Order: sequence, then structure tokens, then C-alpha cells
Amino acid sequence: MEILVLVLKLFFQVRSPGVGIMSLVTDSPVHSSSSDDFAAFLDTELDSKSSASSASDDEAPNQRHSESAASSSPDQDKEAEEDDDSDFQNKSVETVEIVEDDRGTTSVASLKHNPEASFSKEICTHPGSFGTMCIVCGQLLDGESGVTFGYIHKGLRLGNDEIVRLRNTDMKNLLRHKKLYLILDLDHTLLNSTQLMHMTSDEEYLKGQTDKLQDVSKGNLFMLGFMQMMTKLRPFVRTFLKEASQMFEMYIYTMGDRAYALEMAKLLDPEREYFNAKVISRDDGTQRHQKGLDVVLGQESSVLILDDTENAWMKHKDNLILMERYHFFASSCHQFGFNCKSLSEQKSDESESEGALASILKVLLKIHQIFFEELEENLDGRDVRQVLKTVRKDVLKGCKIVFSRVFPTQFQAENHHLWRMAEQLGATCSTELDPSITHVVSKDAGTEKSHWALKHNKFLVQPGWIEAANYFWQKQPEENFSVSQIKN
Repeated sequence: MEILVLVLKLFFQVRSPGVGIMSLVTDSPVHSSSSDDFAAFLDTELDSKSSASSASDDEAPNQRHSESAASSSPDQDKEAEEDDDSDFQNKSVETVEIVEDDRGTTSVASLKHNPEASFSKEICTHPGSFGTMCIVCGQLLDGESGVTFGYIHKGLRLGNDEIVRLRNTDMKNLLRHKKLYLILDLDHTLLNSTQLMHMTSDEEYLKGQTDKLQDVSKGNLFMLGFMQMMTKLRPFVRTFLKEASQMFEMYIYTMGDRAYALEMAKLLDPEREYFNAKVISRDDGTQRHQKGLDVVLGQESSVLILDDTENAWMKHKDNLILMERYHFFASSCHQFGFNCKSLSEQKSDESESEGALASILKVLLKIHQIFFEELEENLDGRDVRQVLKTVRKDVLKGCKIVFSRVFPTQFQAENHHLWRMAEQLGATCSTELDPSITHVVSKDAGTEKSHWALKHNKFLVQPGWIEAANYFWQKQPEENFSVSQIKN
């Protein structure tokens, strides 16, 4: 119990100012906005506490030792557990409070309560646990419930009610500071990595152009020899992270393993300004091959997601901003079936000012502005998913589209992903030609509908025109997607 109180004190000490009064009875040692330094503090203090406990055991072997002391026999463990229970019943309980002073700073206070005036283990709701021990009363728990938050600290598990309470509390705190949550994918969204063995002969020149790992803040191409890997950061990513951090509490969420995720976080955030402990890998998810917001301590109504893979977020598509994939290395192109030269093989790259991240940052700014400045609902009742839909529907607003030989024969047009995408972007789709049609989408300039478009001075564009609008969140110049420019 002594260690748990210490853990809580350490955690509360690294919280940001203005949180208010919190107690061990009603508040958990986890907070999404301030869990960053918690793990580091916890590791250090638990190690020192464990060493002290072991030394104490050597000096006084008959004294009861804590859970972090050296292991003992099953009989001894049982006796120790009984001692713990008895001791907990008889001892006063220490409550940790955060008190805000007139200057807006916070301090930690410890209060002693009599057993009659405090809670007992019988009425503890066990909001969470470290391993099998309740984080509040110290009782050993049977079975597992709730969700594991191993990325915050190994063995930390929170109950469902506690997660809801924490999300509500953190949401109020973020809204006061005009912030929302932003979940960021790594591969093909913020960066691109390749195994050294998969590099082509046209990419060998890159090995002589890598930046030093000693000062990653100034580089964008890195050789990770210990991982046999090379990583290229997407253009504009550092500016993107800096500006996005002013509007969002940011998480990394990748399908890569934890070791890879942490190494990439070091490259993107060497000063630990943006993510720190908020790095989620596939090892932390609750469903295989899927990403979920159940392991994020943020309300879904205030979360935006940037990811290049829509199917990874089957339960949260309304929160998703789909990113155009960043294919810098040849292996990335091959992975997705593209038989073309990669950016690296062409000795080229995305534009800093007009690339995907620069375009999406403008979208995020617009969504943030609408959410906090233009909605009429009370702040607590606003939903960023509705804002996202509104902004998306402005992209192709006023366009009326007919498709020609884009869908397979006998395919229900309304179910095709391009039809649905166009409607989500605000366009109206039709199967029949009429004077109100503005665009004919086709791969073939020789179809009847294509001829009609040219005759009546309508836009005739490739299907990629819709996809580009979806990625860049703005209507693209039709001349860049002219069907007549395709050579057979």
C-alpha cells in the first residue's frame, strides 16, 4: 500500500497545473494528458522502493515485507497476504490530494483518516490494478476485467467505469484548453521504412546520405543499423507535429511492434514534446489486426485519426481522415502492388508545402476552428465526428456526377466505394445523363457518356479525380485528370 500511495503522489506531481482537487478514493493514477512522465517516475521509484524493502527484510526478517520484496514460499506468501489484509483493516488510509494555489501551481498533500471515516476494502470498487493488486486498496484480485494500458506502464489495467470517468475528466480539461485528440499512424502516414536487404540497386545511393542519429531533430533519413532498417520521415512532418500539438493531445498508434514504435517515436519526437508515453503498438491492442479507441483515454466524440488504412479502424471510420500513402522506398511500392519507380528511385520526394501533411494540417485547422468557435451546442455536447462530416461534404459540393464503365457489369452502382466516396465529399451521383450533370467519370474516352460530356462541354475525368479530392480535401483541377490524356 505504501508503494501505491507513492505511485499516486509521483503521478500527481507531474500533472499539469489547474487540475483541481483529487483523492485516492475518487481518482485513478492515470491521466491521458499527464501520463507521459508517470512511467519513468514509477520505474525509478519502484526500483528504489524494492531495494529498500529488500534491505529492510535482511535486517528484520520477521517483519512483513511488501509485494515488491524478494519472492518467498507459498506458505509465506499466504501468511504475508493475511498480514496485509489485517494490517489494512487496522491502519489508517492515506489519501493523496492535489491542491491548486493562488498562483495556479499544484502541490501534493497527504491526509490521514481513521478507518471509520475512510473506505475499507469491502467497499472499494477496485477501479484498476497493477498486476493482480488493486491500485486503491491493495487487495489481490481474482480474474481480469477492464482494459490493459501497458503502454502507460506494464501491468496497468483499468476497469470500464474508471475509464469512462477518466475520459470525462480529461475531456473537460482538454476542452478548457481548446484541445482535441489526434491519433497518428506511423508507416505510410508520417514516415516510410524499409529493410536494408529490400533496397534496390537504384536506392544504394541513399546509404551515403543518411543523417546522424546523434541529432535527429535536423534530419529526415536515418540508418538504423541495429534494426537493419532505413527510415525516411515524410516531408513537412516536423512542422506538422509542432503546429498540430497546439490543437491536439497526440498519440502514436501503429500496427508495428512496440520496439519499432518506440524507435520511430524517437526520430519524430527526440525531445519527447509531443508523445512521450502515448505510443501504442499492436502489442497494446485488444483486437487482432484492428486498431481501437478502447486503449485511448479520450472520448470518441473528441478524437480524430490520421491513417492510410481504412480497414484498420472498422469501428471508428467516422473519426478517420484517410491519408494518401507515402511510398518513398521501392519495397513500399511493391508491398501494395505498384509496378513503378518509387520516389527514392526517382531521386524525388513529396512537396513540403503542397504535400499530404501540409494539406491535412489545413483541414485540421478548419475542423478545430469550427469545433471551438462556430458550433452552437454547449462545449460538452459537441462531436468532432459531425464537424468532420460537414467539412468533408464541402469538398465536392455542387458537383453532379455520372460514372461510365467504372463499375463492373451487374454491380450495384450505389454500393461502389467511389460512389460512396463522392457522396461523402458532397457530390450528387446519378446513373442518368441530364443537363445538370457537371462531371462524367470514366476510364475510357470512347464511351457514349464520355462523348456526351465532350459534346456538351462537361468535365470528363478519371476516377482518380475523386480519390485525389478525398486525400487532399479539396476539389482538384479537372485538367490534371483528363481522360483524353490516357494513351492506349
